[in-house]
Amino acid sequence: QVQLVESGGGLVQAGGSLRLSCAASGSIGTVIAMGWFRQAPGKQRESVASVSRVGIPNYADSVKGRFTISRDNAKNTVFLQMNSLKPEDTAVYYCNLRRIGGGGLENYWGQGTQVTVSS
Repeated sequence: QVQLVESGGGLVQAGGSLRLSCAASGSIGTVIAMGWFRQAPGKQRESVASVSRVGIPNYADSVKGRFTISRDNAKNTVFLQMNSLKPEDTAVYYCNLRRIGGGGLENYWGQGTQVTVSS
């Protein structure tokens, strides 16, 4: 099993910054990618950013130029630096780990951390 523990959410004014962290532990195995999703009230969960095993990042169009994802492979930790935050970034942010397991491609999720951006 894989456990993901997130930290760093909170309340910030528009234009401010937050940094999310997610530490993975357990039987991590062969990780394909780690990343962040978010879900706002009444909306579907959406991908925000991800980083591959070899460090290639991918971003949603809505956060390009404002958010930066990074990864510490040695510590199995992924970070999301969020700058120039907007009220529409308000959501619960979930850490995601994707790996190859016994049953093929597997996804693991953190418990979620609330990010609230006030106008």
